[in-house]
Amino acid sequence: MDIRETLAEEFKLSGEIVDNIIVLIDEGNTIPFIARYRKEKTGALDDQVLRDFNDRLTYLRSLEEQRQKVFDAITEQGNMTDEIAAALNEARTVTEIDDIYRPFRPKKKTRASVAKAKGLQPLADRIYEQLPDCDEPIKMAEEYVNPELGVETPEDALKGASDIIAEIISDDPNVRKRVRYVCMMNGRLKAEGKQEDMGVYDTYKAFSCPLTKLQGYQILALNRGEKEDFLRVYVDFDDNRAYSIIASEHVKEGSPCTSTVMEAGVDAWSRLIFPSIERDIRNELTDNADESAIKVFSTNLRQLLMQPPVKNKIALGLDPGYRMGCKCAVVDPTGRVLDTGVINPVPEFKKVEQSKTVVRGWIKKYGVQIVAIGNGTASHETEVFAADVLREFPDVAYMVVSEAGASVYSASPLAAKEFPEYDVNLRSAISIARRLQDPLAELVKIDPKAIGVGQYQHDLPQNRLSEALDGVVEDCVNAVGVDLNTASASLLTRISGISGTIAGNIITYREENGAFKSRSELLKVPKLGPKAFEQCAGFLRVPESKNFFDHTAVHPESYEAAKGLIAICGIPESEMKSGRITGLSEKIDEIGMNIISEKLGVGIPTLTDIALELQKPGRDPRDELPPPMLRTEILGIESLTVGMELRGTVRNVVDFGAFVDIGVHQDGLVHKSRMSDQRINHPSEILKVGDIITVWVESVDIPRKRIGLTMKKPK
Repeated sequence: MDIRETLAEEFKLSGEIVDNIIVLIDEGNTIPFIARYRKEKTGALDDQVLRDFNDRLTYLRSLEEQRQKVFDAITEQGNMTDEIAAALNEARTVTEIDDIYRPFRPKKKTRASVAKAKGLQPLADRIYEQLPDCDEPIKMAEEYVNPELGVETPEDALKGASDIIAEIISDDPNVRKRVRYVCMMNGRLKAEGKQEDMGVYDTYKAFSCPLTKLQGYQILALNRGEKEDFLRVYVDFDDNRAYSIIASEHVKEGSPCTSTVMEAGVDAWSRLIFPSIERDIRNELTDNADESAIKVFSTNLRQLLMQPPVKNKIALGLDPGYRMGCKCAVVDPTGRVLDTGVINPVPEFKKVEQSKTVVRGWIKKYGVQIVAIGNGTASHETEVFAADVLREFPDVAYMVVSEAGASVYSASPLAAKEFPEYDVNLRSAISIARRLQDPLAELVKIDPKAIGVGQYQHDLPQNRLSEALDGVVEDCVNAVGVDLNTASASLLTRISGISGTIAGNIITYREENGAFKSRSELLKVPKLGPKAFEQCAGFLRVPESKNFFDHTAVHPESYEAAKGLIAICGIPESEMKSGRITGLSEKIDEIGMNIISEKLGVGIPTLTDIALELQKPGRDPRDELPPPMLRTEILGIESLTVGMELRGTVRNVVDFGAFVDIGVHQDGLVHKSRMSDQRINHPSEILKVGDIITVWVESVDIPRKRIGLTMKKPK
């Protein structure tokens, strides 16, 4: 198999682009760097496609390694033939390669190996040959009775020979490939309840679904129910279909041995082939469900991290609680802590008025403009309290913020280093306030798996999940860029080319030498060599630099091209120095980007990016998105009525729908069937995390605290 051709076909790319990407990856370039600064070589593919390409390249290379290992192993045994070599070359999955290798793989003790040790291989060969004029199998077996080898009767000999034939049939890669396909196309996955109280698995206590129609979340739920011993899960398949395939490959009609070979085939199916095929199918279903769930998690995380920041606002963070009270922190627009404290806004503690006085004091003293409320324990009571206080301050709004991972962060060494003067509980309130101000800068401090925008994350392969989510965080941080002189170590380690050690060295250099005055000064940082500089420089902003380009995402390697673009367009040097370049777009249109590209010898994608940066230096792509929805009033679930129209924010997108914050403590669910009149395959086709949408209440279950929503306007 040609990896290059396979990638070109799967990703619909030219061979040249495929070669370029492979070379760039093999040279150690990061995906963000390739996506941003090597567009001419990649055809301007975005980071998500490049990561998919890299994953597929890794898989195909691993597949080739496995193919070569099997080829070498069979060759060393002296069993390689042209037919086996061709089959190996055509195999497209590890499973297919394993099927081919199965007959040659060293086996542990089996019924067939025991029979062979008793000298029954010749009998098995004679029966399997199925000659039209041969003797009856039991008659042949009489010749192989040998009490010394444990073959006491002809029946013993025939049974041993049948075991050998069953293994021959079981090891046939064609049979396995055909049966696996037919089973996948026609089989069903079934589940039966094993306990009286099925709890959350009640839906699956009598479950049956065609294998081809299973949804990823169903597979993951069934797997979890089976693991927790609530369910018996199995593949149901018509055995006769398998018998037909086995017969077509191994049975010859018109021989006295035909029925014996067929009986061995039936035994091979039930004892050897089907258990293996069932494992293969369930593993494949699980792998696909895992990848689908990881993709959903990654998509949600990307959208959450790229939520617009609430800039230049003084924020009050409230971390709700009962026994320990509500922890509070006031932070300035840069995230610096101004004040902290603990209040008790829950009515049962009879300190509501006292708590109101404290909050009013903070708002007046520090000019608080927004309030961030964590969504954990006592969140509803705290939200009611905050909404009541804010009626006195019409210019102050609040937002309920997910506090997933906040407790993990607040107890971490990173938080202790960042806020040594505050206890664990107050650090959590600070984090909640900062999450509203800048979700990306704050959430990078937390393990992405703890952020809570996926489904079944604890059941997924953790290494693969971490790899995918870390890639998302890296892409988001680099897409936004960071201020070299204010970025935390957590942010810096997510920048292309910067390791944890280098990030620490940057912080140390900053502390010892003051703010960086230019990007080039980075080369003085220990262990930050030319390659690391190439990878990271374009993503680091240096507002203190006298070089205007250091304020932008223009890479140092393109500074001369940027100067050339400005010169060709006749932009005055004074404008360039002021950092306010105007009229550039009109000049480019007038001259023509093709002409400029030819004059400078620089590709159009790179010049286009340079022009965008010069017109909006240091632009934040998140600013182009709708701002988050802040609230001033609160609803209770009791006040909801069917048909009520509401505005809400999408908090999580899963396979079966989306959870929407409508200003009630419980998020409502919009099932995917209630999103559109058109059929959709996945909710992500319609919605993404952070979307602000109009919904209508379809059902309210107060005892179970469930709210059903629809995006279809009631008629």
